[in-house]
Amino acid sequence: MFKIRPLLSALVNNRLTFDRNGGPWKSLCMMSEGSRDEQTAKLLKRANEENEDSAEKVQAAKKLKAEEEKAEDEKKCPKKKVVLLVAYSGKGYYGMQRNPGTSQFRTIEDELVTALIKSGCIPENHGDEMKKMSFQRCARTDKGVSAAGQVVSLKLRLIEDSVEKINEHLPPQVRILGLKRVTQGFNSKNNCDARTYAYMLPTVAFSPKDYDTGDIAAFRLEPGTLQKVNALFALYKGTHNFHNFTSQKAPSDPSARRYIMEMSCGEPFINSNIQFAVITVRGQSFMLHQIRKMIGLVIAVTKGYAKEEVVERSWGHDKVDVPKAPGLGLVLERVHFDRYNKRFGGDGLHERLDWGGEEEAIKGFKEAHIYPTIVETECQEGSMVSWMSTLPIHDFKATASAADAQDNKDQKQDKADLRNDSD
Repeated sequence: MFKIRPLLSALVNNRLTFDRNGGPWKSLCMMSEGSRDEQTAKLLKRANEENEDSAEKVQAAKKLKAEEEKAEDEKKCPKKKVVLLVAYSGKGYYGMQRNPGTSQFRTIEDELVTALIKSGCIPENHGDEMKKMSFQRCARTDKGVSAAGQVVSLKLRLIEDSVEKINEHLPPQVRILGLKRVTQGFNSKNNCDARTYAYMLPTVAFSPKDYDTGDIAAFRLEPGTLQKVNALFALYKGTHNFHNFTSQKAPSDPSARRYIMEMSCGEPFINSNIQFAVITVRGQSFMLHQIRKMIGLVIAVTKGYAKEEVVERSWGHDKVDVPKAPGLGLVLERVHFDRYNKRFGGDGLHERLDWGGEEEAIKGFKEAHIYPTIVETECQEGSMVSWMSTLPIHDFKATASAADAQDNKDQKQDKADLRNDSD
């Protein structure tokens, strides 16, 4: 017993010493606290992972539900390939084609896509990616150019009264005039055989260059002058190299060769005390500003600023300074699908793509929205007379370098106009 007491005393003293010096007791306590923190961290991590898994499961469930609803919706109202007959007044718009990322430049397709979404004919996400609805326009009309017979192809939901519901969300100057079912592989651009444009202008454009344009209402086109004008337009018929009638197109570029089927000027008529006439041109396809330059060159020859030989010279390899008539009077009249109609129009399953039943609606739209805009703008702004005053600065005998300088000016203007591929 006497030997045990000193031993107990020594152990107690050693414990006190170790406690004061932060020895193993403290280490053991610290290890215990660290273990608890680590365990807590593991539990928190596991809880977070479970929450993340739960959130992912919720998102996955929502996505699956949305896909199921979409599939169910597609079953109830499946998308079908159709064409829409579209008419519009181009004034105030930057052409037909949509330009993503340039919302300040409103186009006809911006109006159309918005209306298709609001009417429920296409899902909202198709507005950002038009490929999802296989959208294609027949012609990309330029800034300010109108259309009475534009055709677009796309896949949409054939809801009841589709045309009426789309038109409810369109402004008055843009209208859907017809809808027809087509084959699944139909493409309005690739299946189009030809396009017909009209150009409405005051006949004072064909007056002699020394005529006083201060009173354009007094001018009347002589039958002999109209005959000369049509003889010049007839020169364009056939296949020619139109590289001088557009921008940035080399004479060696095969795409500069275009086929013109017909071109002529109709009999003059009076509107708002001014004599107007309509030029009609039909061709397979047209390049940017081609029609306006074809008309501009004929006006220059008729007025006496250039000789007739310049027309044929313009198809050669040399650069020729070709003036570009104003865009105001240009209208896409109709597009033609002769080959498609021949192959599918009589199969009993598909409709012919002609719009005889819509002729009255087309005529009504032109008389209400297109012709008045052209006449009113011409009377107020005098775009044709202003353009005519620039003809003397053109050098129709220009060397290649001089014409290049003029072409550079045209290219800058084209960029300002948000360049498209066709008139």
